[in-house]
Amino acid sequence: MSKVTPTGARKADHIRINLDEDVRSGLATGLELYHFVHQALPELNIDEIDLRQTLFDRNLQAPILISSMTGGTEEAGAINRTLAEAAQETGIAMGLGSQRAALEHPELSSSFKVRDVAPDILLFANIGAIQLNYGYDVDHCQRAVDMIEADALILHLNPLQEAVQPEGDTNFAGLLKKIEKVCSQISVPVIAKEVGWGISVDAAWQLFSAGISGIDVAGAGGTSWSQVEMHRAENESQARLAATFINWGIPTAQSIKNVYQVAPEIPIFASGGLRTGLDIAKCIALGASLGGMAGPFLKAATRSIDDTVLTIREVAREIQVTMFAAGIGNLEELSNTHLVEQTP
Repeated sequence: MSKVTPTGARKADHIRINLDEDVRSGLATGLELYHFVHQALPELNIDEIDLRQTLFDRNLQAPILISSMTGGTEEAGAINRTLAEAAQETGIAMGLGSQRAALEHPELSSSFKVRDVAPDILLFANIGAIQLNYGYDVDHCQRAVDMIEADALILHLNPLQEAVQPEGDTNFAGLLKKIEKVCSQISVPVIAKEVGWGISVDAAWQLFSAGISGIDVAGAGGTSWSQVEMHRAENESQARLAATFINWGIPTAQSIKNVYQVAPEIPIFASGGLRTGLDIAKCIALGASLGGMAGPFLKAATRSIDDTVLTIREVAREIQVTMFAAGIGNLEELSNTHLVEQTP
């Protein structure tokens, strides 16, 4: 029987809660306020609409990211391999869940290793940035990258989640300098990622100045990790604390605009409540390079590889149909498309 660590037990809780409980933010993504202008005469062949792009030297067939979710348990390892095989077949990007468990317990590293089934995908390693204040350094980050043969490293930022976790790491003081050191010394690009509460203009400036190569905004409007932690709470007091923050965060649409205002030259990944290809298309028009989704892919991956591939292809087709109906032939045109904004 495989060893279950405290971190692994927490990851198992997270999978179960995300699958079984309502953990949505009380906020909307803000994407509902933006609309494409319909073109009754698009002058396009829909099957020639090009969703391809190159990012971090990897060729993608569609601007879709399987957002970082899991790892560290046997169940998580099976989910990761299913997701990776589907990503390989469809030519999209994938992030792995936090690799802290495998760095501290190397016997768990197999739950993150997917290169053998996904040799060509854009693959992101992942560590919580806060661990740099709790004994981690550039070497730990490089080991996470090497462990999975990643193309880039995600440093995720989750201060609110840590603050409402009984076992949370909450000393974020002086963290930016350590992020800057990782960016300057590690062998791959570094992506900063929120986990569901978005990125402010100030945070975007700080991260860009530190040398970050991309930002995943992970805005409010999707999964709220304070709600997840509410379901993990050990007592009523902890549950009430977590529940207080159901309406916290910067919606995804505004987060994209915040980062684009500061650093339009770096890749912006849009995530946080995206559910369709139409959502992803809106995000790209607002300034993002990729749209990341977690929940729909997690649910599909618990069923089968075929269901996961089908889900990805449905999302890609939704992007394509959106572009067709708006008269947009490729992603470069999409990124320069003006959306109509309605007053909330």
